This record gives sequence, C-alpha cells and structure tokens, in this order.
Amino acid sequence: MAVKKLVGKVTPEECREIQQLFERRNGLRELALIVKPSENELYDKMIQDMGETNTKYQVWWDRMGKKYQWESVDNGRWKINFDTCDIFLVTE
Repeated sequence: MAVKKLVGKVTPEECREIQQLFERRNGLRELALIVKPSENELYDKMIQDMGETNTKYQVWWDRMGKKYQWESVDNGRWKINFDTCDIFLVTE
C-alpha cells in the first residue's frame, strides 16, 4: 500500500513547468504506441524527444529537491498535485 506524505510546495510557475513536461512525456508515451520503428524519421524524432523530455523532467525534480531540501527515502519518489502545487513523498 502506497503512503503519501506532504513534504513541500513549489511556486505556481514551477508547477506549470513540471506539468508541461509531465503532459509532454505522457503524450510521447501515447505516440510511441502508434509510431512504428519502420517509420524511420518520425520514430527517430520521437525517441530523441522522449529522451530530451525525460532528462528535463528528471532535472526539474533534482533541481527542486535540492532547492527546497525535500525529505526523501530509498525506494521513495516525489509526486506533485498540480492543483495545489504540493509535493508528496510516496513510498510503497
């Protein structure tokens, strides 16, 4: 059972930044279900974009975690509520 603990908050601007990356990442994942490797140019662009977006997504979490000094644990992950900008530590 997952446990969520409130560990911080980000600004509305920071929240919008990660929400855009989150939505782009999800859109690319959906696209990956449709695009075939045989569609060379489109497939290669999608793979490159996925890599860049995943990197930007992780860099945001690393940067904010360092900035705000959120609590963390092994096998835990942070999650954001886009409506409130609250950050939660989620553990299984």
